[in-house]
Amino acid sequence: MHRVRLHAAGAALAAALAAAGTFAQPAPSPPGAPTFKQEELEQLAAPIALYPDALVAQILMASTYPLEVVEAARWSKANPKVKDKALEDAMQQQRWDPSVKSLAAFPQVLAMLDAKLDWTQKLGDAFLAQQKELMDAVQRLRAKAQVAGNLKSGKEQTVKVEQQDGSTVYIIEPASPQVVYVPTYNPTIVYGPWPYPGYPPYYYYPPGPPPGAVFFWFSAGVIVGSAMWGHCNWRGGSVNINVNNYNRYNRSNINNPNWQHNVDHRKGVQYRDTATQQRFGGSAKPGADSREAYRGREQGGQAPGGAGAGKFAPPGGAGDRTAGSGGFGGGREAGAFEGVGRGGETRDFSSRGASSRASAGMGGGARGGGGRGGGRR
Repeated sequence: MHRVRLHAAGAALAAALAAAGTFAQPAPSPPGAPTFKQEELEQLAAPIALYPDALVAQILMASTYPLEVVEAARWSKANPKVKDKALEDAMQQQRWDPSVKSLAAFPQVLAMLDAKLDWTQKLGDAFLAQQKELMDAVQRLRAKAQVAGNLKSGKEQTVKVEQQDGSTVYIIEPASPQVVYVPTYNPTIVYGPWPYPGYPPYYYYPPGPPPGAVFFWFSAGVIVGSAMWGHCNWRGGSVNINVNNYNRYNRSNINNPNWQHNVDHRKGVQYRDTATQQRFGGSAKPGADSREAYRGREQGGQAPGGAGAGKFAPPGGAGDRTAGSGGFGGGREAGAFEGVGRGGETRDFSSRGASSRASAGMGGGARGGGGRGGGRR
């Protein structure tokens, strides 16, 4: 009966896609032109800048594979009881990029990325085109949060302030190497007065904040394995990997700590700017593979699941769950997901298949899960 419902959901999504038309693609920026301005980079980084370093790194890597993120989010929703060792075993059966697989340990993060696909894609595009500038934006946001009194050590996390090459660097790590807490916060408050009225920060309204929470709280802590293998190289403005954790979680044997984007996992989603398109072999046009992925087809034995909950919204706005609409303080954003999942259609539709692999990077380790409660501010 469950499988019948999944196939029905896939058929419904296919019909919605047929009615909505084909994927709309962003117009490439001129060669040499910055893809995103400083205020846009901070706008994009705002929802994740106060996450633990390793998780930030893995989100940035995974965001470059938006279709696989959607598959993983809906697999996670369809399999909420698969945890710990069983989850690691299940990820070995998936063909997603390792950075996407690692986020299965954080279902609330996957739900966030899935709920607003235009933001996810833009975050990945910014990371590919302006990696150092995006990571610098994360550091500027952390500095603002500290000045506002909203970035400090506690039982959930340890905040370190270091001087690196004459710059102040803010490092966020789990207070215990065995437990990870993911913060939820309102960026319009946590960073103090937002300096860019024309670019209000993106943010996510998850369901069910704990009693008494106002603008900052942590998810329930989760005992970690090796699911967090990323590392932020703040000095170099890049990401790399903790090879030991990576190999344990992915049951592999790599020895290269440097992350590299794998175009195969892009699934035909267009790159935003000409330079990035050229860098990755011009895989710029959406192909049948990406469209089939959205139609709820099962690939590699994967059972589809439902869409993520929650919604993004601009300050004071009602938000929008639809892919491709300007739900975070802005107009409608055209992207590879334009026309997909209009209105509430995506919420109950099935997932789809894809393949994956990545040679990526970072150092750190953790695995978190859903749930709310934990500490709060």
